[in-house]
Amino acid sequence: MMDHAITFALACFALALLLNLWRLARGPLVADRILALDTMTINAIALIVLAGIRWDSALYFEAALMFAMVGFVSTVALCRFLLRGDVIE
Repeated sequence: MMDHAITFALACFALALLLNLWRLARGPLVADRILALDTMTINAIALIVLAGIRWDSALYFEAALMFAMVGFVSTVALCRFLLRGDVIE
């Protein structure tokens, strides 16, 4: 039963990634594209965690943590660039 639930969750998050990719390509504003990238990061983290649960490996959880940190820093950098025109003052 757990395998079916994880498979369903993987499919849902994969669909969410495709929809985010569509918003990234189609977003009329730069802010929409930044939000799409941030949401894609969150969905990718969810996929990595689900893969870790499915294959019972702690390595996936560490990879998800690293991906979350890089995603946060990149979102902040993109927002600062959008607002100020540079990242480092």
